[in-house]
Amino acid sequence: MHKTSRRQFHRCLLGGAALLGAPLARGQAAGWPAKPIRIVVPYPPGGFTDVTARLIAQKLQERLGQTVVVDNKAGANGIIGTDAVAKSPADGYTMGVVIAAYAANTTLYPKLPYDPRKDLAAVSLIGLSPLVAAVNNDAPFKTAAELVAYAKRNPGKVSFGSSGNGSAAHLSTEYLKALTGSYMVHIPYRGAAAALTDLMGGQIQLFLDAASGLINPGKSGKVRLIGVASDKRLPALPEVPTFIEQGVAGFTGSTWAGLLAPAGTPREVVRRVSDEVARIVRLDDVKARLEQMGTVPVGGTPEEFEQFIAAETAKWGKVIRDAKVTVE
Repeated sequence: MHKTSRRQFHRCLLGGAALLGAPLARGQAAGWPAKPIRIVVPYPPGGFTDVTARLIAQKLQERLGQTVVVDNKAGANGIIGTDAVAKSPADGYTMGVVIAAYAANTTLYPKLPYDPRKDLAAVSLIGLSPLVAAVNNDAPFKTAAELVAYAKRNPGKVSFGSSGNGSAAHLSTEYLKALTGSYMVHIPYRGAAAALTDLMGGQIQLFLDAASGLINPGKSGKVRLIGVASDKRLPALPEVPTFIEQGVAGFTGSTWAGLLAPAGTPREVVRRVSDEVARIVRLDDVKARLEQMGTVPVGGTPEEFEQFIAAETAKWGKVIRDAKVTVE
């Protein structure tokens, strides 16, 4: 066969294979889901991430007509579970829920076992949970403005707790320090419960956390809630003003929950799940439950979530570098 003819023949073969392969891929996506779906939660049961994931999983199961199982794989600030998602088959049957730590981990851990940009695909942002500042009832400040003024007059006399180095609570408070030119001492704990216990006991004076963990202690008078790290007040805590309202311009900090899939998951599947999540978070019962937790329902497209992750990674990366935050 002539060389030119041979090349044309091979092009035809490749073109035919591509044409045959495209309907096959579309057919696989069109038949999805044909078996149970697994949603990996890289944290223990019962916390903000787990509760949010189970709420979405239940509604996805109802809407997709397939079992949706939540699989808790906790450890290493969410890295173990996220790595499990990254290394799963990209067939639409494994996804994972991540939070703000996912964006921070890119800077905190230079040698992650996965590449966030190459191994994982954004599906949908589920909701934002702005952090709330709680202080000990005997603290010498009763508002966010008074806290900032006191911390600036008394460097090092305010100690703040967090659920661990690099957590949303830790980085948000470091951001507050940078914005206000104040100095407060960080006391890391192994989880939010221990930090809250010491806050109530007076061992620390300040703790920023997701509203879901502070609403009840605040309403029962065990701690004083002095500010929300958002540009709007929370429906669950309408009486608590934002930091911005109290003169701390630009201070926002939140944890959030979003859905990821292994890179290469069929775009039709990613888009279908993203569309379903957008509908789910707007259901009256789901919206009410999220707002009770202090979470603002979001939804949105994969592209919007990808841009959000990039912005969060840049924001917290700068905070981590400027504050010289390290993890053991």
